[in-house]
Amino acid sequence: MNTSPTDVASTPGPDRPVTAPEHPTRSVGDLVRAAVSGWLGTALEFMDFQLYSLAAALVFSQLFFAADDPGMAVIGAMATYGVGYVARPVGAWFFGRMGDRIGRKKVLFYTIVLMGLATTLIGVLPTYETVGILAPALLVALRLLQGLGAGAEISGAGVMLAEYAPTKRRGLVASLVALGTNCGTLFASAIWAVLLVVVTEQQLLDWAWRIPFIASAVVMVFAVWVRFNLKESPVFEARGDVVDGEAVTADEVEPVSEQKAEQVAEFREARPLTVKAVAVAFLLRFGQAGNSGMIQTYLISFMTVFLMLDKQLSTEVVIYSSLAAFVTVPVVGLLGDRFGRKTMYTIMSAIALVVAIPCILLIVSGVTWQVILGYVVLHNLAVMSLASMENLALPEIFGARNRYQATAVVREIAAIVATGATPVIAAAIVAATGSWIPVAVIIMFFSACALFAAVWMKEVAGRDLTDPNPAM
Repeated sequence: MNTSPTDVASTPGPDRPVTAPEHPTRSVGDLVRAAVSGWLGTALEFMDFQLYSLAAALVFSQLFFAADDPGMAVIGAMATYGVGYVARPVGAWFFGRMGDRIGRKKVLFYTIVLMGLATTLIGVLPTYETVGILAPALLVALRLLQGLGAGAEISGAGVMLAEYAPTKRRGLVASLVALGTNCGTLFASAIWAVLLVVVTEQQLLDWAWRIPFIASAVVMVFAVWVRFNLKESPVFEARGDVVDGEAVTADEVEPVSEQKAEQVAEFREARPLTVKAVAVAFLLRFGQAGNSGMIQTYLISFMTVFLMLDKQLSTEVVIYSSLAAFVTVPVVGLLGDRFGRKTMYTIMSAIALVVAIPCILLIVSGVTWQVILGYVVLHNLAVMSLASMENLALPEIFGARNRYQATAVVREIAAIVATGATPVIAAAIVAATGSWIPVAVIIMFFSACALFAAVWMKEVAGRDLTDPNPAM
């Protein structure tokens, strides 16, 4: 029997329920600051993501790799893009564990500084023509640093907003994280679109490609300033094992606090993870991340290299789609609050599965308006609608004891398998077959993975986030 979102609030995890302490109060201003902080951090992460995605598709194959074989140079650029995902699970494990121990606020400060500095430094790298093989080596090193910070950034932002938001408005508030991805994508794409108009191709290769990466420092500085004034998550402070802002074991509680020691021991007895919780969260993320890698990264390269469409059109479709997502994301978040995460995941992933082939056919037609329509529909249904729910559903699936670490690690392992490898595999298959069919098939596969997880999962909307047990 399905459980409605309102019923879940009183439903304990798979083990015995643990009495939750009262939440510390937070004002509307605190919620706004948390929302802006999460939005900015995620915007910076996805600005970095889109800056590199577009640069890899448009110029990096010429700047950082030998130009003897253009096809291999594109594969090299995509592979360097994938390298960033190698470091993300490490960053997710390290910073996620730290976030469950010392709180979300401190860790989100560390991650945004690391991520932002690495992105800015890409803008001052020497090219292959100047230093040879050292150029891609330095690019790989900075991509690894980017990955360490990014591995825990978006997960931490999602956890923070889920733990800040009123129970009945979690879907809408947490969708701001997905809007951050949208804003970052839009900003990066707009910068590239302007560059392609105002500079010549030679100027772009000589120096103008550096501007977007260096300009990202402005967003980083603003995000750091906002996080200085951010209060800790009320759910984290209400955890049964938190003393003076840090999680402790029963042995670490002062002897005079016998009652607190018992509360800590009770909290620590909860089961931290279950196979089903991990599997469902993994497949939900795997489906969305795979589609993101295919549509936001590889499809841009596919349009410029395989279909030989104008580079300007490749950036314009991303801008139009990002603008459309300002409607898609909050609407799906609101519907998730109304009908539950399970229902909306099932509906949106099923629609994404159905529209994959028609949308790819529109794109390969080469007709400008059809290319734009196909990309906008596919990106919003297969990527942004799932992202709207993902940043909330994953924190709701896991318990309070290790929510940050579990959310971050599952997200990033799924991403390294799906998003990191898929553009490289797609580029190789399309180069070998000369067909668009593998592109559609891969997108359908990822949508099917999300659909399977949606059907399998239990409803998680409205559950008590101070419960240390996973939801299923």
